[in-house]
Amino acid sequence: MFSIPKTQQTPQADMPNRGTWGRARCPSKHQIKMKVSDFLNKKAAAKAISFEVLPPLKGNGTAQLFRTIDRLREFCPNYINITTHNSEFVYRQLDNGQYERDRIRRRPGTIAIAAAIQQRYGIPVIPHIICSGATIESIEYELLDLQFLGIQNLLLLRGDKARDEQLFTPTPNGHTHTTDLIEQVNRFNAGFFADGTAMKHPGESFEYGVACYPEKHEEAPNLDMDIDYLLKKQQLGAKYAVTQLFYDNQKYFDFVEKARQKGVTIPIVPGIKPFAKLGQLTVIPRTFHCDLPTALASEIVKCKTDDDAKALGVEWATQQCRELYAKGVPSIHFYTVSAVDSICEVAKKLL
Repeated sequence: MFSIPKTQQTPQADMPNRGTWGRARCPSKHQIKMKVSDFLNKKAAAKAISFEVLPPLKGNGTAQLFRTIDRLREFCPNYINITTHNSEFVYRQLDNGQYERDRIRRRPGTIAIAAAIQQRYGIPVIPHIICSGATIESIEYELLDLQFLGIQNLLLLRGDKARDEQLFTPTPNGHTHTTDLIEQVNRFNAGFFADGTAMKHPGESFEYGVACYPEKHEEAPNLDMDIDYLLKKQQLGAKYAVTQLFYDNQKYFDFVEKARQKGVTIPIVPGIKPFAKLGQLTVIPRTFHCDLPTALASEIVKCKTDDDAKALGVEWATQQCRELYAKGVPSIHFYTVSAVDSICEVAKKLL
């Protein structure tokens, strides 16, 4: 269909065989208690996958989410991430014609969904814990709930700024940076509440990963400083990092090389989401602050329908994954929002 740049050409011999992805490598019950770093650092974890899912919209129930996981578990994910989102401002018109601003949370239940997935499927789960929209106290209660549920793996993030904000505004009595959140989790792991009170019966410690950005975070002054932030997160205790989605493998390889030169040693898991619709040609670069390679963009503009674009996206993502595995990445993380069908096609091609 199109010519893949040299960095994305991988001999078929470098591909994982069917046994690598077979049901024998699905997580067993004892693996639920394993830390993510155990998966990423074990040689057996080579050519592994994980998925990220959204909690259902408020009032929608879990049926659709479970149907999605029913499809994805065929590919034996090592773990499933569950996102969380800041509350959003909405405006309601009053009887007097004025507008009242109120906060609503459209996708509540991250912790409950994580517990439900782990109980229903026996797959390790990683809920997102974010600064955005959360107070130090509410985060502490989230940690307690997770500890009660026996969930030990977290992904710690600052979270997106509110839609009507130009710059991130921390919640009153909340955190400004991911590093602040990490320090709270570290204190909790050490047996102390946020107010300094010692716990009478500390539970098991949490392990956590963080996010990173091969094309830099939108608010970072430059890529070098962004990698310095990643290094600091590692120094504070992060055990792995998951990248923002990208479509140019060379950007990922260059980022990893630069991070290693600066002292980052933790696994850096590539995040992949297949291109799926014509409209994403302009939406993806604007929303996720990543470039579409010329070779991909040139083919997208030739597509006549969304089905054409979806097929192109599956082919591109498949070749991305083949090269990433061939280069020795520990695992590939798939972002499933509006992309479940495509991801299933990609995974089948990789079997």
